[in-house]
Amino acid sequence: MKLTHASKTLLAGLTLLGALSLTACNNDDGGVKAGDTPSGAKPTVSTGTGSSGGTGDSGTSSGSGSGSSGEGNTDTEVDDCRSDELEVTAADNTTDKTEGVITVQFKNGGGRDCALSGYAGVDLKTATGDTLSVDRNGDQPHPHVLKDGESAAFNITFPVNTTGGSGVRITNILVTPPNETKTVTIAWPAGSLPVSGEDSSDSGPKLSVGPVGKVSDSPAS
Repeated sequence: MKLTHASKTLLAGLTLLGALSLTACNNDDGGVKAGDTPSGAKPTVSTGTGSSGGTGDSGTSSGSGSGSSGEGNTDTEVDDCRSDELEVTAADNTTDKTEGVITVQFKNGGGRDCALSGYAGVDLKTATGDTLSVDRNGDQPHPHVLKDGESAAFNITFPVNTTGGSGVRITNILVTPPNETKTVTIAWPAGSLPVSGEDSSDSGPKLSVGPVGKVSDSPAS
């Protein structure tokens, strides 16, 4: 059949439309539909507060606010109590005529949970300017976590001055909380020690300090 010029023009137009339709279909099959994730994209991981298991990969927590969020997360480490966060007081709790007891209390006022465990460093300052170091009594310490407003305490035992003389007059207690380096100075609330108290070789009471233990948030009295 002989094609006229008009027929050739119509056939060429139909051929072009068919090619365009095929190209459009091929592009649609190979494209990314709305809502799909491209194969090369990585999923994001939420790092917001309140997620559980936050002690996993990084291990580089600065400790700021650590343990105060995410209730029930028992794996969260609690930082040590800092000297500036603790209200330190001392009270005379002596009930014996020969052995005296001073209770030193730490109250957590830092607005966060913190750990206070072990022995505090204790030195006694005398009226003459001398310093007496107080040794540990050897009791086993236990770990404690203080919530804001809670308290822990330890006892200083000392021989009571029953000699009738002036003895060694103590003016201040220099207290360094466990795992801290900053010392807090508080007044000594009791009487004097016998002159030979610290170096006494008899079987009487010795000057010593016990480990920190958790108590109620009421001040020692």
